[in-house]
Amino acid sequence: MFVRFFAFKALDMLRPLALLATRLYLGWFLIVGVWDNITSPARMTEFETFLRGLNCPSPELAAPLSVWVQLVIGVVLIPGIFTRLAGLLLAANFAVAVFLFMGAGFNEREIFEPAILIFVGALLATHGAGPISADKLLLRD
Repeated sequence: MFVRFFAFKALDMLRPLALLATRLYLGWFLIVGVWDNITSPARMTEFETFLRGLNCPSPELAAPLSVWVQLVIGVVLIPGIFTRLAGLLLAANFAVAVFLFMGAGFNEREIFEPAILIFVGALLATHGAGPISADKLLLRD
């Protein structure tokens, strides 16, 4: 009885809401985080310069690619469509960021944000969007 109490099985009914809240917040976070790069050529150039400072190969291609991938991921996460693919892209995009940051000497605290997004991406890729999603309605995922 004691062990079952601490299994917190009652929390299982909140899983759909937890996935929904995660998708909504993360989608919004990604969109807001890149919107200035999309709407301002100067900000995109600033990001390209930042990547160049990290010794990123082809920063003139990598900057817009990363920004647009993040925007698309954010847009599809909100309704929860193609969530597994979005999770894979999220993990891959931020794995590159972590690799670049580590190569530039960033410490564990400084890479936390991109690193945690690798794991959130992996969770979305392996678990999907959940029952409150377009994936569930359209793809029966």
